[in-house]
Amino acid sequence: MNDIDPQSGKNTGEQNQNNPNKDPDRWRKWRTPLLYIAIIVLGMSIFNSIFLDRMNPTIPYSEFKARIESGEIKRVELSDSYFTGYSTQAQLTQSPMSLPSTRSRSQAGVYRAVPVNDPELIPLMDSKGIDYSAVSRQNSFFLNLLFTWILPIGIFFLIWYVISRRMGGMGAGILSIGQNKAAIVAEGDVRTRFSDVAGVDEAKEELVEVVDFLKKPDKYTAIGGKIPKGVLLIGPPGTGKTLLARAVAGEAGVAFFRISGSEFVEMFVGVGASRVRDLFKQAREKKRCIIFIDELDAIGKSRINSVMGGNDEREQTLNQLLVEMDGFDAAGGLIVLAATNRPDVLDPALLRPGRFDRQVLVDKPDLKGRAEILRIHSRNVKLSPAVDLEALARGTSGFAGADLANIVNEAALLAVRAGRQLVEQVDFQEAIEKTIAGLQKKTRVLKEEERVLTAWHEGGHAMVAAFTKNSDPVTKISIIPRGYALGYTMQMPTEDRYTITEKDLLGRIDVLLGGRIAEEMITGQFSTGASNDLTKATDIARKMITDYGMSERFRNVALTTRGMGNMLGEQAQEPQFQREYAESTQQYIDEEIARIVNSEYAKTQKLLKAKKPLLEKLANELLEKETLDEKEFKALIAED
Repeated sequence: MNDIDPQSGKNTGEQNQNNPNKDPDRWRKWRTPLLYIAIIVLGMSIFNSIFLDRMNPTIPYSEFKARIESGEIKRVELSDSYFTGYSTQAQLTQSPMSLPSTRSRSQAGVYRAVPVNDPELIPLMDSKGIDYSAVSRQNSFFLNLLFTWILPIGIFFLIWYVISRRMGGMGAGILSIGQNKAAIVAEGDVRTRFSDVAGVDEAKEELVEVVDFLKKPDKYTAIGGKIPKGVLLIGPPGTGKTLLARAVAGEAGVAFFRISGSEFVEMFVGVGASRVRDLFKQAREKKRCIIFIDELDAIGKSRINSVMGGNDEREQTLNQLLVEMDGFDAAGGLIVLAATNRPDVLDPALLRPGRFDRQVLVDKPDLKGRAEILRIHSRNVKLSPAVDLEALARGTSGFAGADLANIVNEAALLAVRAGRQLVEQVDFQEAIEKTIAGLQKKTRVLKEEERVLTAWHEGGHAMVAAFTKNSDPVTKISIIPRGYALGYTMQMPTEDRYTITEKDLLGRIDVLLGGRIAEEMITGQFSTGASNDLTKATDIARKMITDYGMSERFRNVALTTRGMGNMLGEQAQEPQFQREYAESTQQYIDEEIARIVNSEYAKTQKLLKAKKPLLEKLANELLEKETLDEKEFKALIAED
């Protein structure tokens, strides 16, 4: 299992989540553009109010009228804002079409006055032979520029910016939509190493060869060997496939192109194929590099069951990827890594030799791997000397690396919440229970009859597990609600198991039915509390018949179903399946499931009736303490 790079997040608080208008991040995004706009408007207003007004000083109207009477003013321009008079000298130096706003402040022979409603002015100018005319209102050149060009263009770009943000940046990159969206990490910038990866030693050994080739390609080409063109990492979610790819790039010291399969596909037909071409074009420009395609199944689904006639965007993208992988030579130092947790849906053309030649399984870690993963994730966590990581590894069977990383983080948070300076073993135990059973519902108050029913139910599970051969030991019993459950019984295997016998499967059905039987013993009726147990028991019985060949009539025969593709195209949510057996066989399967469950029910009921006094004692202990650990439970059943 691989270590997973931590990702930081921002907690804006409950108030900011409820009121997005008070989001500080949103204010920071708009603060700079708004500041620029305010500075521009304020600057132009100051310029107009100071400089333009000083360029055209005014005189009193009485003085203006007196200069007309004296004959000094020979021409007058009348406007709504000003009366402007020109002397003989001004007429010789200025064009009659000149704008008043453009004349110098020190120019002689130009006089401006604020208009006054004076009916004597016109007769006076007629008697003096003054040339006068009315002119339209003249606005400032800078104000015209501001309101005619700057503000409209600014508003347009503002609207464009908001729309592009809402559309995920499509508006900003509409001309470059065919370019790839890979995150490119330069050579030497990848800090992840194989030492940061644990629990997948076999997978690391497979990838060491790829690293060695990228470092020393001549060693392979000299003997005539060829490195695989593509390496496909296969495994369940959370096992660290992406980190393994980063470790390969970090160890080799080469450029690293990382892109998700879903980023190739867009609403426009042909965009995905264009992005594939652009990605490989950029990668070939590098001397040595790694292309990592995460979630390959997003574009690599099989074309066999496609109902789109071969013209859909995903299929075109896949075809281009196949062509590009056939067209480049791995000897040039270009390696394609891909990861998926659905190898069963991939197109066979992707998996043939010459494309993804090598398939590396990245499975869930074993006991040793889990312990090593816990050590890696707790390197920066202050642990108490009493913390036993080996014991935690034994109690987390079936956990992936991401689960273990989450447990370490949850334990640290629980320690902080409790006011401790070091993380204790109890914090890890609570984190494991929180991961398995859910959050503890401390505020949920149960009725007394519900508490009694829950105590008997969980006691039934624990009692059957204790007296069933090869059953996993009970580590904790609780009637405190967690998640959707009113109580839980925790069983942890002491070692990893990779095969399960028929008797073990029947024993698991017995443990699941123990809670339902205990309820019947105390109340004489059934409740809905055992619905999940019945679902799991029925599922085990069905797989015994259909998948494992453990039925009487079809011993050693698998009664499977196969997919028919998506009958409604890509918009349908559920795939269609077709069974490969007759209707009469389906009836037999239903009857055999009922027979197995009823048979185990009768056997488990007999066991619990024989242990009823001990079961009642266990239920009373749970009602008193609410929680029993492994030691307390073993001490109680030892009294039998």
